[in-house]
Amino acid sequence: MTRTAIIQRQTSETDISISINLDGIGQHEINTGVGFFDHMLTAVSVHGLFDLTVQATGDLHIDTHHTIEDVGIVLGQALNQALGNRKGLIRTAHAYVPMDEALGFVAIDLGGRPYTVFHGAWHTAAIGQMPTDLVQHFFESVAIHANMNLHARIEYGRNDHHQAEAVFQAFARALDTAVTIDPRRA
Repeated sequence: MTRTAIIQRQTSETDISISINLDGIGQHEINTGVGFFDHMLTAVSVHGLFDLTVQATGDLHIDTHHTIEDVGIVLGQALNQALGNRKGLIRTAHAYVPMDEALGFVAIDLGGRPYTVFHGAWHTAAIGQMPTDLVQHFFESVAIHANMNLHARIEYGRNDHHQAEAVFQAFARALDTAVTIDPRRA
């Protein structure tokens, strides 16, 4: 069974193409035009062992909102398609990831019910070109379109870069476990 997907989405604001292989080795090619966001998507690929290609162009002359939101939508759609009928999945998983002084936590259920809870406090308005409030919005977009229940927490931290990276890596690790086929359930 091949658990891959290629999704393309074009709007008046963005043009996005994403391919994912859930059974990959962490190969990635990420280009959204938003450097810190590329760094976070790379972390998802590397720490989740997903082969991930993201090509996105958007109205960055306005701001990064549409690009980050729409990448979340398309990534969610790609995950949903790659998961197929979801039979045999471990389905629920969680992960804690420390990043220096910060600790991130994510719990996921791939049971088909989209919902997001995000708890965390930021110290700055943006990390590079990425507004910190868009971290939560990105995860909401992914969860809705992947039909995933996602709970994320920034437990603590002083540095927003570390906090965001801890949450993205925890997401990757929880998702890697949740998408795993349990041979006892197959």
